[in-house]
Amino acid sequence: MSIEHTLAANPTVLLAPNEGRHLEFLNHLATIKVAAAEGGSMSVVEFIGPRGFGPPEHRHDEDDELFIVLDGAVRFRTGDKEWDGEAGSYAYLPKAIPHTFQVLSETARFTTVTASTSGPSQFHKMIEALGTPTDRLELPEPGYIDPSEVADVNRQFGIEILGPPPAPLS
Repeated sequence: MSIEHTLAANPTVLLAPNEGRHLEFLNHLATIKVAAAEGGSMSVVEFIGPRGFGPPEHRHDEDDELFIVLDGAVRFRTGDKEWDGEAGSYAYLPKAIPHTFQVLSETARFTTVTASTSGPSQFHKMIEALGTPTDRLELPEPGYIDPSEVADVNRQFGIEILGPPPAPLS
């Protein structure tokens, strides 16, 4: 539900736990909670990922990224720093710093907040470009991911892929 606030350039967004725009995204479920618009600075996306899931090492040209682990456990890696976050943990990853993460628990649910000082965050647009809308609120069946397509689409939205995804968990 969106309501207009007289002091805001964009509508206020108030969502219940399962509300938002759901997409099957690179073998996990992404729910866009807030899509940055003109005059707005941030995107908010909630993810549910399976054990072992992790994106390739990458960096955001314009967006700072804040992770909030809601359920499960996620390992974050940036440079030579590695840190395991459980439910209730936060990880702040500034723009231009290479990073990746990997789901350690059977599944993990986490939110990313991306924000930019140079204009609206483009993160949710990358999710939309690589995702497929769904009404199902569960993990999709794993499928093939084309690394070239992922790199090309990310580049369009200010994200540079720098390396492969994390190694499989033992």
